[in-house]
Amino acid sequence: MKTTSAKLEELFLDGSARIACPPELIPTPGQYLLAHADGSNAPLPVPLFFSLPSPQGGFRCAAPLPTDWRPGQSLTIRGPIGHGFTLPPSARKVVLVAFDDSPARLSGLINIALKLNAAIVVVTDTQVGDLPEAVEVQPLQGLFDALQWADYAALDVSRENLNQLSERLGGKEQVTAKLEAQVLIRTPMPCGALADCGVCALTIRHDWKMVCKDGPVFELKEIL
Repeated sequence: MKTTSAKLEELFLDGSARIACPPELIPTPGQYLLAHADGSNAPLPVPLFFSLPSPQGGFRCAAPLPTDWRPGQSLTIRGPIGHGFTLPPSARKVVLVAFDDSPARLSGLINIALKLNAAIVVVTDTQVGDLPEAVEVQPLQGLFDALQWADYAALDVSRENLNQLSERLGGKEQVTAKLEAQVLIRTPMPCGALADCGVCALTIRHDWKMVCKDGPVFELKEIL
């Protein structure tokens, strides 16, 4: 893990941004950097999640970002931090589930899956664009059918909506038990695995986990 300088090169209409940084600082899908912008009013560093590679170098990070960040600002970044997604080489039917937000934090898995010649379904109720033609999009209403079809699933959900996800999958143990699946849990992570501040604490089967360092990607079977 390193701390160094970077730059916010470009802001996009969807709230994402292109970050110029050294190659070794680029997080893998599911990992994050902690960033603070020079001159920003944000009191705490902001987690930046990988969304897409950038042809100009660096990477495109997922929204949201502080509203006072501007192109050209210098950033102090630390990372990469945490456990990311691990797409198994044997995966041939991949489902990416954006449970309560855009699939931006899952988008980095698409190129990896395409290189494996895997079929890909994105499950989301948000509007998506600029996806490869080979990627199918289904609404959350079709979540159970998509998981039945998949041999690997990556999910993205906020900590406060974990109960809703569990309820949605309740009684479907016969599917989730045989499925290789991982879930990215979004929650504030101000210390970035340095201080055990407890802000991101998560109770899993009567045990405490810190999302910032034990995650933010967990095995789905751990969570449900």
